[in-house]
Amino acid sequence: MSTAIKIPQKELWSYFGYGVGQCFSFGLVGSFINYFYTDVMGISALAASTIFLIARAWDAIHDPLIASVMDTLNSRFGKFRHFMLIAPFLITIMTLASFYNIDAPVSTKIIYAGVTYILWGTLYAISDIPFWSVSSVMSNEPRERTKAVTAAVLGVNAGCACANIFFPRLTAFFAPYSTDHGYFLAVLVMMIIGMLLMLNGFFNVKERVPPSAEKVTMRDTFRNLWHNKPLFIVLASFFCCILHNMANGIYIYFFIYNIGNVGLQAVIGVIGMVAALACLFAPVLTRHYKKRTLFLVICALDVVVRIILWFSGYHSLTLLFILLGLSALFMTMNGVFTSAMIVDTIEYAEYHTHKRCAAITFSGQTFTGKMSVAVGGGLIGVYLTLIDYVPQAATQTPAVLSGLFFGISLLPAVGSVLRMIIMWFFDFTEDKHAEINRLLAERRAAQPVVNTP
Repeated sequence: MSTAIKIPQKELWSYFGYGVGQCFSFGLVGSFINYFYTDVMGISALAASTIFLIARAWDAIHDPLIASVMDTLNSRFGKFRHFMLIAPFLITIMTLASFYNIDAPVSTKIIYAGVTYILWGTLYAISDIPFWSVSSVMSNEPRERTKAVTAAVLGVNAGCACANIFFPRLTAFFAPYSTDHGYFLAVLVMMIIGMLLMLNGFFNVKERVPPSAEKVTMRDTFRNLWHNKPLFIVLASFFCCILHNMANGIYIYFFIYNIGNVGLQAVIGVIGMVAALACLFAPVLTRHYKKRTLFLVICALDVVVRIILWFSGYHSLTLLFILLGLSALFMTMNGVFTSAMIVDTIEYAEYHTHKRCAAITFSGQTFTGKMSVAVGGGLIGVYLTLIDYVPQAATQTPAVLSGLFFGISLLPAVGSVLRMIIMWFFDFTEDKHAEINRLLAERRAAQPVVNTP
């Protein structure tokens, strides 16, 4: 019997740091790229939406392919760590390129924005897939892996929160010295810090679970993915974060026009940072309750809070931020349960296919996360057009203001309802996972191992 491998605290903090640094980029793109396109570059909202949708169509091809390659490779650093060495440089360069306002006709700007955004998404996968996959090989003990996933989710949420906290302040600081509202210089500062955090993660995170001696082919990885039915349910529910991602992109418009103080958007980042700390309690909750049950309850609470927010309005900033804080807390906690359930499905697919393919499994999370953000960003343009939003206007009509508030309050509640409906059909709970692990242990102990045809 193999000895359980404990992950050192220093390593967990470094893994957390990699997630923070990586999600400086993801948070910047997810929350600010749409506004950058429409109000800095001068691209129409519909053009921006088209860019997002084309990029995600490409990701549907690219992400599974790169993941399948990762599952077949090994290096002196392991299966995944070597990607974590080159990714920080690639992500930094492409994030800077994405937020560079070229001096050109609008048609050229659209092409430039499309090319850089697609390249950003392509290179982001080279970081995000191994980042999540490495959690499955840092230890062979389920509770230690849960700690790793918790550190990862905490880092991801902290990174996105930092983007919302510091980026508006940095742009305000650099605005007098630039012609692009201070965007490029602000991105430069954040991405240099993010790159250093990611490199620190590479040097300190270790792969301790040796790869399978049996060769895995690209065909094996896709077969493994196809048989992972519980994964598709989790990912479908994860995709429904699309409406929450729309709200994240609408915040900047809401604080500019409804509140009249864009600097208050930094409070959203602080709220996200505090909510991310809730991740630390996730392992405690999962000792007593099933992840599926916790997920459903938290979605229901999110719906209740957002209904209260809509009817209470936004005249009281204190109440507004309390309710938004609760919603952020619920989303963060469900992020932990989502990732933990995805980790569990690795064994489900391994049992049915006789092949262990972690990267292709987590490519589903990477692709779905990017798809949700991009489609959400694309729908922001459609939504703003439907409510008659006027870019760069000094004020907006009362109908637009009401539409912006609806976008950050009730619209995400619809997403939580959809997530509950989908997750209701998820039945690969802890009991079934334990049984699968038992059967896998018996299979590994048996000689010879017989593969399914």
